[in-house]
Amino acid sequence: MSGGKKYNYPESLPLLKFFWHAEAIRKNPIPFHRQFFNRYGDTFSVRLGRKKWLMLSRDKEVVEHILRKNHKNYYKSKIQTNFLSKYLGHGLLTINGEYWLQQRRLIQPAFHKEKMAQLVSLMQETIEKELSNLPIEKEVDVFPIMNRLAFKVVATSLFNVSASEETLARLQYIIQEVQEFLVKEVRLPHKGWWFRLSGQVKKHLALSEESRTILQEIIEERRRSRETHNDLLDMLLATRYEDTGEPMTDKQLIDEITILFVAGHETTANALSFTSWLLARHPEVQQEVFSEIDKVNHENNTLINHIGKLQYTKSVIDESMRLYPPAWITDRENLVDDDLAGFHIRKDTLVGISFYELHRHPDYWDQPNEFIPERFLGEAKKKTTGHYYPFGAGPRMCIGMGFAIYELVLAISYLVNNYELSTSVRQVEMNPLITLKPVSAQLSFRRR
Repeated sequence: MSGGKKYNYPESLPLLKFFWHAEAIRKNPIPFHRQFFNRYGDTFSVRLGRKKWLMLSRDKEVVEHILRKNHKNYYKSKIQTNFLSKYLGHGLLTINGEYWLQQRRLIQPAFHKEKMAQLVSLMQETIEKELSNLPIEKEVDVFPIMNRLAFKVVATSLFNVSASEETLARLQYIIQEVQEFLVKEVRLPHKGWWFRLSGQVKKHLALSEESRTILQEIIEERRRSRETHNDLLDMLLATRYEDTGEPMTDKQLIDEITILFVAGHETTANALSFTSWLLARHPEVQQEVFSEIDKVNHENNTLINHIGKLQYTKSVIDESMRLYPPAWITDRENLVDDDLAGFHIRKDTLVGISFYELHRHPDYWDQPNEFIPERFLGEAKKKTTGHYYPFGAGPRMCIGMGFAIYELVLAISYLVNNYELSTSVRQVEMNPLITLKPVSAQLSFRRR
């Protein structure tokens, strides 16, 4: 115990109460989080054993401390790294420490603004192709549409023309299957024995290995072709470690590409789905977006400048991700004892951060549950600093943030410019898995 100080934690949720609600929490933890925050405060704890504690917080000071001020003391939890890496490999999302820093420094240049500018035309072509023939004047679930679009954008940006439709469809199926099983393993650790005994673990490990084989074949074909495609695969193949001058091994390359697929498509699909539904629910906002797009379309801009001028459209996306953050929760474990928000916590405490609750905290936001894009425009945007984290914060902020923003703005602007969106759904349901997914977000499209 550091300095002879006793450990003290926030008000504790009784363990019996936690387990009593365990199955319902597994299915949808968000209502319970809100209930517990209102009852126990903005940071509460659960004692899991004599030396093991869990904390959950929506306190902006706690978030700032963990993600920025003392980030070196907080690693991604073993829950994330062990479970995810088993199926997804050891890429940026699943690693810690010096290896994470090495990989981040290596890959970061591929996501600089200048490199992203080379990809936006590929993004635009894919978006136009995928959204040009939507079902007209009948309500459909928008998520499968946006999920396919986001997957195709990532795949095209990674591989350009190096993979067939059948190959990409198989990759998408595998990633979806593995993600859904991952959630089961994380939320139902007491059923781990059954998952192993029933062959489910073996099945999903085999699927993961199949996806790696597919990626290996794509990489080898690219090397044999000696062609240049100006896509992310070219950029990743060209990277070199500063100290050795060596490229990534194929295993490292596949690990990182797998993470890019997983982290880069479903989060964007969620954001596009929620944003589309919010626009359908708010026709006056939709009209404002259309007017802005129409104005900018009549100007002579490069594609990057065109995106930059769609400020109101961007504010709509920001507000959508405030209300429905795709990465709705994260967690960390402290390497050594720490003083946090007036509490002295033992090393290896599991600390969860609810971005969903932080983004709707009544102390930080006026009308927190209302859709008000204007809060992200001009001077008003300054008030969002410190409690808005759609892409995380600190050194581990999402490396693909710029990529995602370009894609979101291009997709929403194309959608609104070509279709009028409407919906009969007054409140969309949510499924908080690894990411926050919409359930039955029904939309109708009518050509303009």
